[in-house]
Amino acid sequence: MSSFKALVINKVENEIIANTQQLDLYDLPQGELLIKVAYSSVNYKDALACLPNGGIVKSYPFVPGIDLAGTVVSSEDERFQEGDEIVVTGFGLGVNHFGGFSEYARVPAEWTIKLPQGLSMKEAMILGTAGFTAALSVYELVQNGIRPEDGPILVTGATGGVGSIAAAIAAKLGYEVAASTGKLDKQQYLLDLGVKRILPREELLSGSKQPLDKQIWAGAIDCVGGETLTAVLSQLKYGGAVAASGLTGGAGLSMTVYPFIIRGVRLIGIDSVMAGMEIRSKIWALLADVYKPSMLGELFSEISLDQVSHQVATLLNGQAKGRAIVKL
Repeated sequence: MSSFKALVINKVENEIIANTQQLDLYDLPQGELLIKVAYSSVNYKDALACLPNGGIVKSYPFVPGIDLAGTVVSSEDERFQEGDEIVVTGFGLGVNHFGGFSEYARVPAEWTIKLPQGLSMKEAMILGTAGFTAALSVYELVQNGIRPEDGPILVTGATGGVGSIAAAIAAKLGYEVAASTGKLDKQQYLLDLGVKRILPREELLSGSKQPLDKQIWAGAIDCVGGETLTAVLSQLKYGGAVAASGLTGGAGLSMTVYPFIIRGVRLIGIDSVMAGMEIRSKIWALLADVYKPSMLGELFSEISLDQVSHQVATLLNGQAKGRAIVKL
């Protein structure tokens, strides 16, 4: 085998052209592991990669896809053998290194972990980068002492990939979960995840606008950023914490230090891209053992490589729900 299918994006003048092409193994970048990809998934960063000014891809032609699960075909690293099932998320995959929207990928061994026992490759991509980010967010709240008995926690951007999985995990762990969303037509979807209260985005943003608002949330998982994160921080209870991973609502943060020095709240940054292998392995083990994909119900849809461009458009239009996994 030397020829295989991949989704290739190219920049022509100021337009991104995406189509499925035949590539050869010599087209792949360097790496110690050659992988037969079984599944990938479509993430917001993948959608940005398909925009002319998305700020993700720097050189073309390029194969996007920031995560993948597959089987080792050949290895130049003694830690991996032919036939090993693996997962790759983050680092440069799908950003500056050909990604998962391809039947074959070549990746550095240092980016790769073996698939945890208890997870199939399909389940690993139902979770994917979004699931890893969501689980890491919940993990950090737990590590910071936020317990279910402390009161409700808020998940913002709750119909997105990270928000959906975070809400489902937290609910299964016994937290009373409130969900903030601008998609009120998805209320039943959120309730099915275990959410107890649905908060329209406008209601969250229409608070007192004071540096310290009414104390409501014991903790929060923020997938939005911007003024949404500002509002959440002002509403945390004394000693509360928010795990922040998103910036779809903006990268700026306009606020005072009052929540931090008067209520002792904590703002925890969640980085799923460059997280080290020790925490990466721990989170994937938790995903396999505790935060099981079975708790997620019908949180995902399965698409083909030829359907990725349509899914990207759906994501950019704000119409996506849950996760879309790509079967290769």
